[in-house]
Amino acid sequence: MAGRDSRADILDDNPFRNQKPRIHRVHAHQSQDGTIHFETGANIRTNPLFAQMMGMSQQQPAQMHDGKIWHFSDEEKKHLRLATAAFTVALGFMAVGGLWGIDSLGYTSWTIQFLLSMPVLLLAVGPAFLLHEIGHKIVAKKNGCWAEFRADPRGLRFGIFLSFFIGILFMAPGAVMVAGLVTRRQNGHIAIAGPLVNFGLFLIGIPLWGIILGLTGAFDADIQGTSYLVGGQLIWQKMLIDAGIFWIGANLVLGLFNMLPFGPLDGNKVKDWNENAFYITISVFAFLVISWIFLGIWSPSTVLQSIAGLF
Repeated sequence: MAGRDSRADILDDNPFRNQKPRIHRVHAHQSQDGTIHFETGANIRTNPLFAQMMGMSQQQPAQMHDGKIWHFSDEEKKHLRLATAAFTVALGFMAVGGLWGIDSLGYTSWTIQFLLSMPVLLLAVGPAFLLHEIGHKIVAKKNGCWAEFRADPRGLRFGIFLSFFIGILFMAPGAVMVAGLVTRRQNGHIAIAGPLVNFGLFLIGIPLWGIILGLTGAFDADIQGTSYLVGGQLIWQKMLIDAGIFWIGANLVLGLFNMLPFGPLDGNKVKDWNENAFYITISVFAFLVISWIFLGIWSPSTVLQSIAGLF
């Protein structure tokens, strides 16, 4: 007897499947004029926060963009700027250990280090966050979906408060909202695009920052302490080294975190599409992070220093 056509899942449920339900891939229904309508009937309710983040009420349709793949609406740009700004402030607080860092640094040094850390970490970690989300967006639009980034104000506020009070960064800045009809395979491609972007940035960052640090001679400087401003002198070598280290580390941690198979994270959707792709991807990230943080087999600093020594 022939196996069940997986495309039938988009129409009805398989009553004989003895496992937890698959991830829903039908985000909306599309009328003949191309308008995408979110389900708001008695059986399907739209989350109010989701509707607010989409910039519409539950009764309003989301118009499908017919522009280029790289099109960013004014509303999307506003949300990207908001998320980036909040993310940068939270990174700055993390760099100085939050409010408790004042005791060890002093108010003046704490403030200076906070202000100088923000551009460094924005350069290092900003691409990991922004390009991850843009990766989702581009693949979703290539599959005919409406896709735009929307910031989560509550997630931004929580992340800033957490980093300010205890110096730990845990933030959900927002996500790419996708509307359209997609298959399980397409949904998996959209989900895995973000972590793959992070892995690509990790690979690119090793030679890129190794060359930058080698040509500038940053590792040759006599650097003591963690401050970027010592005796009125800007320690730009330390700033460059930290940017390279955080670039490599942030992309690995962000990629691994998003590949976890829980809730709305990318890993759940990738696993639903293809378990082989899921286990291979998460294993690569996990091996690199565990061998670095827990086993000490390698570190971004030693890798960059060895490459910089060639120049």
